[in-house]
Amino acid sequence: MKFKNLLTFLIISILVCTSSYIYAHPHGNENMGKYDTLNKRVIASIDKGLDWLKDQQGEDGLFADHPGITALAITSFLRHPQQKYSEETHPFIGKAIQRLISMQQDNGAIYDITKQPALPNYNTSISILALSSTGNKKYESVIQKAQKFVKSLQIQDEESVYYGGIGYGSRESVHDLSNLNLAIQALKESGDDDQEVWNKAVKFLERTQNRSESNDQKWAGNDGGFIYSPDGESKAGLEKTGSPRSYASMTYAGLLSFIYANVDKNDDRVKSAVQWIAKHFTVEENYGMGAQGLYYNYHTMAKALRLYGKAIIIDTKGVEHDWYQELAEKLIEVQKDDGSWVNEESRWMEALPVLATSYAILSLDTAYPTK
Repeated sequence: MKFKNLLTFLIISILVCTSSYIYAHPHGNENMGKYDTLNKRVIASIDKGLDWLKDQQGEDGLFADHPGITALAITSFLRHPQQKYSEETHPFIGKAIQRLISMQQDNGAIYDITKQPALPNYNTSISILALSSTGNKKYESVIQKAQKFVKSLQIQDEESVYYGGIGYGSRESVHDLSNLNLAIQALKESGDDDQEVWNKAVKFLERTQNRSESNDQKWAGNDGGFIYSPDGESKAGLEKTGSPRSYASMTYAGLLSFIYANVDKNDDRVKSAVQWIAKHFTVEENYGMGAQGLYYNYHTMAKALRLYGKAIIIDTKGVEHDWYQELAEKLIEVQKDDGSWVNEESRWMEALPVLATSYAILSLDTAYPTK
């Protein structure tokens, strides 16, 4: 920002201290130079992580003997910022892809029916991301069947609090923002931009946001953040007032989902989510959850903020945060000597290095400025 004089500076400083927001700071040619050194370190970190990760593949083509984790790992290779990996140049990728395809069920779902929990939506959605990331047109029919399955999970009952949501696909009573967000990512990024699906999803999103102006549920607060489920469940527990507590990973998921569902970035629902993020921005934890789900949070943060398109975050104290730089520095700092990452907090399987490493690399892949 440029200030014409000291008075202007003082006025704007006061305004900044009384509010928080994210403003545009595009990664144009004039700004790319500041990231030259960091970008080299990020690529080196990604490459080191991928070198470790490729050695974790099993003889059957799977990573961690799990289709979803396999798809996540393969996507991290295929989305390398410098496009260093492909099926043609790296046969192990094709081996994993073929293993995923072999798991496709008659209804289009991609998961291992012998494993519990089955998690059909998670496994199918991440598999769609991996398959579409290959850019290989011969997988179109597989992807289309999988897309159809994911959309079939959306709740159509307008009287249900879960209307518009997508759950696990194997737990009929659970429909949550995490599942919906992943399904939305899979559909949007594989080219399925179905506005009818988005319209229904937006109703579910409204009911997971702490924003009483747009949320018709009695529990709704007004901080603009998001929780896990429209029935009022928050993995972060309750505020002192008794209302469900918003937390970072779900707020990033909500922001990302709104934008992918074609909600305008200037919409008040989006702006409220952005204001919550600015107020609570940190790369030290999944705000509201501590270390739980930290690497999931990093990945969702990178994708949401890159999609939102603003590079500098100003918090309530007026401190500027270059989110790409802070996120990249943090991930480089905590990377293990062998190239892997791990979360000491085991919830949601992040103590499994293959999963945490896949999330970390995808976070860097996504955050890396390519323009």
